[in-house]
Amino acid sequence: MLDITVIILTKDERLHISRCIENLAPLCKKIYVVDSLSTDGTQDIARNCGAEVFEHKYVNQAQQFQWALDNLPIDTEWVMRMDADEILSDELIDEISTELPKLSMDINGIYLPFDVVFQGKRLKYGKLKSPAIMRIFRNKQAYMEQRWMDERMVLKSGTSVVFKHKFIDHNLNSLAWWTQKHNNYSNRELAVEAMKRYGIGQEDESLKGRNQKKGLYYRLPPFFRAGLYFSVRYFLLCGFLDGKAGLIWATLQAYWYRFLIDSKLYEMERLIGKNPKAEDVKTYFKNTFNIEL
Repeated sequence: MLDITVIILTKDERLHISRCIENLAPLCKKIYVVDSLSTDGTQDIARNCGAEVFEHKYVNQAQQFQWALDNLPIDTEWVMRMDADEILSDELIDEISTELPKLSMDINGIYLPFDVVFQGKRLKYGKLKSPAIMRIFRNKQAYMEQRWMDERMVLKSGTSVVFKHKFIDHNLNSLAWWTQKHNNYSNRELAVEAMKRYGIGQEDESLKGRNQKKGLYYRLPPFFRAGLYFSVRYFLLCGFLDGKAGLIWATLQAYWYRFLIDSKLYEMERLIGKNPKAEDVKTYFKNTFNIEL
């Protein structure tokens, strides 16, 4: 067992939470669940699996996780961030067990690559390479970016490494749940883009690289860019080799999620104009999505 505390944020995760905790328990010293007022028994299941449960009102992922870092009694050398619908592969568990104790003191963060299981199939194609996210970091040596979407951990000092083996994002919910989740994601993605466009808030230095990449996407013509996104992922990057699951994934990512964001952007500009005042944008998001920019 390693000197790691795992933090899992939850909201109605009865389908996943026991699988997640049981996967992590042999590896980690402590597991904390920060729950957002679940009504499906998530808290009781987590406690029965050996986790310590805290309750905190949810605003967004970034604020919730930073609250956890600031308020939980974390006394281990390392901290790991996990979602309830994720598990570590056996190969990654072995790699963490073997390599973590060997790291030099100047290494404060570890990026982990991941794969997605969708419609029962582990997707292998449709991407240039497996993306990696910082999921393990030394206690008090990292903070969470404060943004509405695609939040990431940022090191305060030191360097990072990338481990070879992967964790698995394997959600067991239905497509109806998936589409509703991504409808909510599209509101948050729209909020990030609107804040950038209209100069609302102050940009974290850590965000500039990713915002520039997304800026390239948003400089393409609306609606057309969703089709281009589909074509690149499904045809150029061979998403079609993942069969029906790959087709559904690429289509929903492009024509449900990305196209929906463009549609909501069009609707917003139609209602408040293309050059609105910052206060008008804030009012629109509060009234339409209950999001306070």
